[in-house]
Amino acid sequence: MTKRIALLGCTGSIGQQTLDVISCHPEKFQITSIAASRISDTLKQQVATYKPKRVGIGGQTEEPFEVSGYEPRPDVVYGNEGLVQLALDPEVDIVVVATSGQHGFAPTLAALKAGKQVALANKEVLVMAGELVTEQAHKSGIQLRPIDSEHSAIWQSLSGEGLANEHGEENWSQANDKVRRLILTASGGPFRSFTKEQMANVTVEQAMKHPNWNMGPKITIDSATLFNKGLEVIEAHWLFGLPYDKVDVVVHSQSIIHSMVEFVDGSVKAQLGTPDMRLPIQYALGYPERLANDYPRLDFTKLRELNFELPDTERFPALRLAYEAGRRGGTYPTVLAAADEEAVRLFHERKITYLGIADLVERTLDAHNPVAHPTLEDIAEADRWARHFASNFSSRGSAASIG
Repeated sequence: MTKRIALLGCTGSIGQQTLDVISCHPEKFQITSIAASRISDTLKQQVATYKPKRVGIGGQTEEPFEVSGYEPRPDVVYGNEGLVQLALDPEVDIVVVATSGQHGFAPTLAALKAGKQVALANKEVLVMAGELVTEQAHKSGIQLRPIDSEHSAIWQSLSGEGLANEHGEENWSQANDKVRRLILTASGGPFRSFTKEQMANVTVEQAMKHPNWNMGPKITIDSATLFNKGLEVIEAHWLFGLPYDKVDVVVHSQSIIHSMVEFVDGSVKAQLGTPDMRLPIQYALGYPERLANDYPRLDFTKLRELNFELPDTERFPALRLAYEAGRRGGTYPTVLAAADEEAVRLFHERKITYLGIADLVERTLDAHNPVAHPTLEDIAEADRWARHFASNFSSRGSAASIG
């Protein structure tokens, strides 16, 4: 049976790779709806190529959207309400949430309430609203399908361990009794071997050169600071229902092992593959099937070594900050994510230094007055406050003074 897909965030890196996966399996998947934050040539080309029935413009007012080349013309919806409409479409089977930031909250919750399957690539949905989202997923009997390569690797490693629910889908709420720890792997980014003194002079151009992965600008900088790995720790906590002392990180520079699970008997299962985001995307869309493809294969005869080391949280304090924010809970993870996004923007604009990213986030966390069990309104307010604080704090000094 063909699975009908609503793709929210179609023009970003994950969105475009999702469309690539769908193109490889036209007999398995069909694009019903696509959405982007704004009108662009990329969006117009995607609409002309995939001919969706509905198009969402998430971040703009109702600017006319013109596309030629096929009939009937797609329905066009706007704003967060439009994204929710796409998520609730009765003709959609799977909602792929590849938007960024708060734009993913409402459609994710709406899809879960409607009992739809959600494939999640938006980190902020679980980092900021993990309690609300996982509670709704549990009520609806839906298991979120992660698209991050690390969480997909854990999902695949847990498969076959007797955690399936009555519908045959993995039920990770029982994992705590069987799992000793989750081990998220991190590439270490381009500055893995840099001293703190060398990091003080890192440029935007250097930070944008990830050694293994081809990703968007925000996630590439986050990988360089290890903020990305910290956000993934919080995601893993919510996805798999395990406490933070059961979620570890190791630096694995080759990015061949995407993550591991150590079980209570000492056995370790790992998922290996080339650094290609199409693999976890395809697994999330095609589950429980494994679909054939012609993507590059892992050649073990060319692997000379697989290295592992503990992350250095003195040189990379972002990982420490993420664990602290996650353990504190409430609105602290929201502030972590929002302040990091603001800090990365300021770094791109050369207004703070590379080291200033983590420093600015820590100052914002220290100034925060948290809400213990936040509503979506509380999360939105914490997000707004964190961005305002971080931006104003940085503007009070020079770029060199932060970091």
